[in-house]
Parts: sequence; structure tokens; C-alpha cells
Amino acid sequence: MLNLSINKLKVSGLAIVLMAFSAIGYADDITDSISEALQYYKNGEYTDALESLDYASQLIKQKKGKGLESFLPEPLSGWTAKEANSQTVGTAMFSGGVTAERKYNKGSSSVTVQIITDSPFMQGVMMMFSNYPMFAESDGGELEKIEHQKAIVKFDATNKRGEIKIVVANRFLVLIEGNGITKGDLKGYAKAIDYKKLASLP
Repeated sequence: MLNLSINKLKVSGLAIVLMAFSAIGYADDITDSISEALQYYKNGEYTDALESLDYASQLIKQKKGKGLESFLPEPLSGWTAKEANSQTVGTAMFSGGVTAERKYNKGSSSVTVQIITDSPFMQGVMMMFSNYPMFAESDGGELEKIEHQKAIVKFDATNKRGEIKIVVANRFLVLIEGNGITKGDLKGYAKAIDYKKLASLP
């Protein structure tokens, strides 16, 4: 009974969203799926209703991922880049969230920039940053400020590889990883992101 009540609240909330979209003449696969879920719910077909809602949820995450792609920087001078892409599963560490990613190359050097949000593991990342002195030392990293953002920078000069982690507005994780690079390359990509605009995303 409790699960049914919760599902009813979910469907009712999405119904309000659907009506709002309809009021401005906006319709797509998302609103169609929500409408379909409402019809299933009215017919007592709760499993089908939940499947339609889950599908709508995935589509919304895909749209959110596409929005994040626009924040991935253009290649630095002398570098080339592949097309940005996004997914709603994410890496093994950040599964369940929305991830936008772009890869960059210059000869044998490579950099990957990811922006991750809506991950159940973000809470752990926040704790990591709250205890950054202990974490940074144990992991061989250093705390730095990059474009007014608190960043944990880890760089191995001998092997020319490193990573930067930046938490933005307590909602986004920017992860920059590189191989065959200088620390300047790594920080250059970190500096190329518009953090203020990213933080303002709804």
C-alpha cells in the first residue's frame, strides 16, 4: 500500500510537468512517455506505468548529458579532440549518474575530461573534499585553487601522468585525467571550463 501511494505521488508530480509542457505546446518522446504512464496508471497497469516513467527518466538524463557536453573545453593549442559524448550510466566508480566526456590528443599525449552529476557516489566525493588534507596526503595529491575552485591535483612527473578533481556547486564533479603530459597541460584543460556557468545550471 505504501509503495502504491509513493508511485501515485510520482505519477501525479509528472502529470503536473506534462501539463506544463502541454501548455506551451511542447511535446516529445519524454512527454509522450509520461502521458503513456498516466494512462497505464489509470488502467491499473502499474508495472507498465513504472516502465514508461523509467524510460522518460532516462530520456531526461540523456538531455541533461547533452547539456553538459557544451561545458567540455575545446582542444588547447596544438591538440586535437574527439567529439564529446554523454551517457547515463557513467564509469564504474560513478555508475548511476550522468556523465559527459571528451578525449584530447597531441602525439602520444592524451587527456580525458569528464563532468559527472546525479551520481549516488557524489556524497562520498563531497566527504573526500571535506577531509581534503588527509585525503590529499594519503593519495599523493595536493590542494590547489583553479579558477576559484577547490581542486585536488595529483601529478606524477616521472611518468608524466596525473589527474585533477574539482567539485562544482556541490552537484558536479569535474575529473581531468592525462597521460604523457605536463602538469601545465593538465591544469590548462581545468582552466578552460566555465565553472560559474556550470554552477548556474538548474
